[in-house]
Amino acid sequence: MITIDWKKMVTTSFIAAATVPVALSYTVSAEETDMNENDFNVEAESAVLIDFETSQILYNQQAEDQRGIASMTKMLVEYILFEEIEAGNLDWDTEVEISDYAHAVSQNYALSNVPLHLSGTYTVQELYESLAIYSANGSTIALAEEIEGSEAAFVDRMRELVESWGITEYQLYNTTGLNNSFLEGNHYPGSEEDDENVMAARDIALVGKRLIEDYPEVLETSSIPTKVFREGTSDAINMLNWNWMLEGMLHERADVDGLKTGTTGFAGATFTGTAELEGRRLISVVMGAGDGFTNRAQRFEETSKLFDYGFGEFVLETLIETEMDLGEEHNLTVRNGLQEEVPLVTTDSLAFYLPEGTDLDRYAYTFVPDEEKVNQNGEVEAPISVGESLGQLVIENADDFEFLEGEAPESVNVAAAESIERANVFTVFSTWLREFFGGLRDRL
Repeated sequence: MITIDWKKMVTTSFIAAATVPVALSYTVSAEETDMNENDFNVEAESAVLIDFETSQILYNQQAEDQRGIASMTKMLVEYILFEEIEAGNLDWDTEVEISDYAHAVSQNYALSNVPLHLSGTYTVQELYESLAIYSANGSTIALAEEIEGSEAAFVDRMRELVESWGITEYQLYNTTGLNNSFLEGNHYPGSEEDDENVMAARDIALVGKRLIEDYPEVLETSSIPTKVFREGTSDAINMLNWNWMLEGMLHERADVDGLKTGTTGFAGATFTGTAELEGRRLISVVMGAGDGFTNRAQRFEETSKLFDYGFGEFVLETLIETEMDLGEEHNLTVRNGLQEEVPLVTTDSLAFYLPEGTDLDRYAYTFVPDEEKVNQNGEVEAPISVGESLGQLVIENADDFEFLEGEAPESVNVAAAESIERANVFTVFSTWLREFFGGLRDRL
């Protein structure tokens, strides 16, 4: 077995180790949160925290700024690899040959790598585990070439993938997140010698969310603290996960099970983390959390602060319940019906994770009738079916809230609580006569 001093590798590989190891969202910016006033802040250039299930943003610190993503890039490689496995184009035992390019990068010990040999083959499983646990750059390139024939073609697929998720501002030039200068001249067409992958923290959070959402099995590997690569062979290397928040690591946190670190001189220390506590999952991203060398713990300390904040400072507040009776004061007058009024109920709920102590009066709601169903006199024509949509409850100050994807909903549907039959023809005709002559009188 080859023995590597992993602590020494952390020191040497920082140079370009990419990586070296209804609900709405209440957006809490670093400038306006009460926690910020009490000295809560994240020591990073950008940071974002989201609730996984709802896509609600709990903390936003310059999360729209474009920054280097380093080896967090590899989450896109993982996603596409899982797509290929799911489609039956690859399986975990597929043998992969190593190109001159992948081999050359894998021999650079200033980067995170397991050394690959030109004469041998490696299984998809072996290469994937070295990517997910040890952020092996040569392995990443080998997988990309196996899937698309070349790294450049794989980058095209990565670009198509992020754009399909609505991510339009990005720079993607390679599969590893390394600076182009480390790629032995194998540059994406049109890119420069020193180009690097760039994206916003908000969009990287979306990448992490989609990866866990569509392929939750990724957590089975991302949560492995240490594993031997090719155990029992002359290639055996003990891989220690660069996520130091996993069990038994330097900054262990029991609820953390992923996801991907990244470090380059340009990006600094980055980390997409995820933790699950009592059935609730959070995803965090920190970017530029130091340089990854001066204080190698910084990205993990700041991530832990975010998780403490997300799990400890928010409560789920249901502002509008499903099947909530709007009360008699909101009953609609029925025209030509056997009953004079129809009661209203909501068909959906509206809930927010809000900082504890938030004044809920800020989010009062107003009933807005459906103009196609309700006439200018506030009447709805019979017959009416139970559950028939008659309007919306619209909350105030909806612009306080934000989703990771798209705009936050600001209303819930309101429907008839019961059916109202149409009156007989004589009653309908009587109503028509009354309205007709009433209209004539108004015009005289």
